[in-house]
Amino acid sequence: MYKQIGVTGKPNHLLRDQMIRLLIYLMVLCVSGVFLWILLDLIHGGGALLSWDFLTDVPRDAGRAGGIGSILISTLLVLLIALLVALPVGWATAMLLAEFIPAMSLLGRWVRYSLQVLAGVPSIVFGLFGYAFFSIYLGMGFSILSGGLTLACMLLPILVSTAEAGLRAVPESYRLSAAALGMSRTATLFHLLLPVAAPAWAAGLLLGIGRAAAETAALMFTSGYVDRMPESLLDSGRVLALHIFDLSMNVPGGDAPAYASALVLIILLLVINLIAMQLIHFWQRRKLNTE
Repeated sequence: MYKQIGVTGKPNHLLRDQMIRLLIYLMVLCVSGVFLWILLDLIHGGGALLSWDFLTDVPRDAGRAGGIGSILISTLLVLLIALLVALPVGWATAMLLAEFIPAMSLLGRWVRYSLQVLAGVPSIVFGLFGYAFFSIYLGMGFSILSGGLTLACMLLPILVSTAEAGLRAVPESYRLSAAALGMSRTATLFHLLLPVAAPAWAAGLLLGIGRAAAETAALMFTSGYVDRMPESLLDSGRVLALHIFDLSMNVPGGDAPAYASALVLIILLLVINLIAMQLIHFWQRRKLNTE
């Protein structure tokens, strides 16, 4: 009787597995299809404008003519400042929460609760905070530095939560084995846990870059609207996402440059993601091979 049940039940399990696998493939195809649809629409609307002059020239006639050279420089500077500030703070906080502070301690619960609240705060609120604190109170005005620091505050919840989750996902046997070999907690963290948790950290980094590059509301109040080439970090600068918004909403005849600028933004994000993934993969492989 048991053999008969097993034989008759096996095809049902195989059918269920095949259906689940098919459903997963369909979901992947749907996500990829949406991305390709958006990409093809951007290429159709603004691909004809893409050229070296478009990437290097400054905007003219409110963005209808010229290029996005100064916009690209401002975008990269804002991203660089945000990452340079947010990465050390966010990843250090994640290491502290995951390895040195008990999960149920008052400090740990308070920090996690604060991060959850920050993750749900609308970007416009971050923009008002950045305008009040960085632009007015600290006297930075509408500047790239003010915009970058505001974005850094927005990225902290993403970076901390993904990095902490990656560290906690490492099996406890790794820590026990390292302790048995006499390794300190700090040595275990940097030489064993971080290489294993690197994919989760990379995911958080890419999510942070994507959110920072696509932000408009927060930078509207901090980095400003000026589309000229910035001469210092205290100069105002318009980022790509804000430039796209302005062209599509406020500039008659700016649809084609807006499409081309959006296409450049997508390509920029793809290039940054590929570079970041390759660097983290190279570091992880080198770290694990040399230990």
